Amino acid sequence: MGFVKTPEEVKRIEAVMKRPRFVGAEMLMIDFLTRPEIVAEVLPPGLEPVAEPLVIAMVGRWRSNCVADFTGGAIYVMARHGEIEAPYVLAMFMDQDHAIIFGRDLFGEPKKQATTRLQRRGDAMHGYVERLGTRVIEIEATLPNERGPSHETGANFNIKALPSCTGTGLEDDPVLTLAEFDNHLTVRREGTGTLALRSTVHDPLADIEVCEVRGASYIEGDLLSTCRPLARLPADEFVPYLYGRLDDWSALDTENG
Repeated sequence: MGFVKTPEEVKRIEAVMKRPRFVGAEMLMIDFLTRPEIVAEVLPPGLEPVAEPLVIAMVGRWRSNCVADFTGGAIYVMARHGEIEAPYVLAMFMDQDHAIIFGRDLFGEPKKQATTRLQRRGDAMHGYVERLGTRVIEIEATLPNERGPSHETGANFNIKALPSCTGTGLEDDPVLTLAEFDNHLTVRREGTGTLALRSTVHDPLADIEVCEVRGASYIEGDLLSTCRPLARLPADEFVPYLYGRLDDWSALDTENG
């Protein structure tokens, strides 16, 4: 392969990009309620709150047909666009640059690099995402209830946005996307758990107050994905949300620090 792909290479690469497969998935999750005003504050233009201020924290690991093996975690906030209700990916962390670049450039996922661990002993599980020396997501769960295999569908909202090369604003109006998943699950377990969300200067996860934990769950299986654009969003209105998804470049000044 060279710097300019042949038509055959383009066809092969795009076949994977159109139908990415994340297989052998292991995902530990906590569902919880936060305060409604927090949801209203973090949802960007184009998305509205749903009836309950529901948030999901997740830690997991996967194999794939497109980005090799990887681990990661995320925070999802339930939202609505028109008639579609789905989680909005507020923050996402991965341990490999393949997974970061693929999801960020293709779907618009707000991915950053971090270390993830997921451990299980019997019904007990522990998982965390650590970034810059802080465990920004940490889940402890006891999962005694086995629900058996199932075939489910899911989706989540993301936003593809590109900062302007001038350093001010965006290059263009961002795109609201919907990633849709066809999930073939071999294991589903449910139970109780606890969640800790912590912040770094770049990752304000502790701002998402955990008011009521609804429950813990764990799944194993294959996640087959597609993605489509839903709408264009106003660039000027999205700027504060874009910078909230990125690291704070002004806090990384080693010239004057």
